[in-house]
Amino acid sequence: MRAGRARVLDYVAAVTVTAGGRALPLGGVALPNRRLVLRWLRRQALRLADGHGRSLPPAAPWLGARDVRPVAFHGCDAPEALRAWAGDHGSQDHALGALESGLPALLTVVDPFVGLRVTLGAWPVDLWGWTAAASADHPSPPRPRTEGA
Repeated sequence: MRAGRARVLDYVAAVTVTAGGRALPLGGVALPNRRLVLRWLRRQALRLADGHGRSLPPAAPWLGARDVRPVAFHGCDAPEALRAWAGDHGSQDHALGALESGLPALLTVVDPFVGLRVTLGAWPVDLWGWTAAASADHPSPPRPRTEGA
């Protein structure tokens, strides 16, 4: 914890699916450090990949983290790309470095058979709202939604 503040959730992660031009949230979390956020994203990547063609594994008991809703992939490309990312230490180090620098860490996989896109993302937050990569080179993270908006 930082001095002068209550419990701080310094990083958020979300998984979205885009199909037919519509982006739908599958789930997300806010956690106090980038390693926990990446751990959650890796778990979601593996759950989605392992659910290809069968039932998803049970939800995670640790940290009260909510697992994402399942996705029905039509081919093996997207699940294999999710598995490869989750198991690649270089990709994880790159994502940690991006988060440490205040940039988002993003991964998008595509199911080419139906044009389905799944995006896993994490980014740092601050007291005043979302931060991270508001430049033309990096997409801005989604803004928080408020009740009635």
